[in-house]
Amino acid sequence: MSQIRRFLRSTKIQIKDTAKRKVFKRYLDFIGKYEEILQKKFPKAMKVYRIFSVGFKDFYGDVKEFARVARLARLSENGSLQHLTRKEIEIYDKIPRDILKVSPVLLLTPLPFTNYLVFPLAYMFPRQLLCSHFWSLQQRIDFAVQLQRKRLLHYKPLFRCLQARVDSISDKDLRSNFQNILYKLGSGMHPTTNEIISVKPLFSDRPFHLNLLWPSHKNNLLRVHGLSPMFGFRRRARLTDKAYYIREMDLAYLKEGVDSMTLDELRNACFMRGLNPVNMRTEDMVEWLAQWSHVASNVDESSYSLLLHCPVLLGYNQPTNWVLIH
Repeated sequence: MSQIRRFLRSTKIQIKDTAKRKVFKRYLDFIGKYEEILQKKFPKAMKVYRIFSVGFKDFYGDVKEFARVARLARLSENGSLQHLTRKEIEIYDKIPRDILKVSPVLLLTPLPFTNYLVFPLAYMFPRQLLCSHFWSLQQRIDFAVQLQRKRLLHYKPLFRCLQARVDSISDKDLRSNFQNILYKLGSGMHPTTNEIISVKPLFSDRPFHLNLLWPSHKNNLLRVHGLSPMFGFRRRARLTDKAYYIREMDLAYLKEGVDSMTLDELRNACFMRGLNPVNMRTEDMVEWLAQWSHVASNVDESSYSLLLHCPVLLGYNQPTNWVLIH
């Protein structure tokens, strides 16, 4: 008798599941046909709808992933990110800023009648009001190039800040090595990674430790990394956070291998580190990131300043950067 009951119960469940699937399929078919009708009658409106629909799905997926990664980080010893993958670290670093950026749009949209104003404004000004989840592939490249062009305006002032402190270097060998680096940068070349690492003591103590930089030096360093000085608010702390996340990603690159990255991921990594990758060959991007990662692997918390200056030390004379400002 009990077997018969179990059979009947399982049969009912199967019938219910089948019925649910049919209802869900009919609903999707209806939505699909409805979208086709809207596409024919209101093509522009549907374009906006798709941008927000697809973008919100991607954004929501990354927010859920961020919550999972944040939980893993909290459970790790001292909040370390060393056990996370490169992609997880990137999400952990980026999503809080994205949430802050799109919050006004997401909060205002459900209010009565506001969507008639919010959607067109967000569509007209996507760089200012939306995050990358809502951008097309071309927009992502265009906006990254615009930001890189602004950052490049502060490379030369940062280079001048480094020059201005040379005479304060007491160690003759370190001063000579650093002067050689500056000479190469001023002559259209770049120092080798070993030459950069050799002057690490200058960035872990006087004169270029983050605690010892002049205010104008910190401001230029912030702008080189796409950050605002914000009237001097938490400059050192924000630079430290930036260096921390970049270094953790670099260490993840070394573990996972740069060769495993897609073309979009390579471009994003180059943009983040101050190099314009547009029109660069894939192997050139890989080689440049390998050089950066080699420096990063020799940096510790006391020498974060060295890593933060690498956009100038490794990218000051890169042809793809020069194209944007000359």
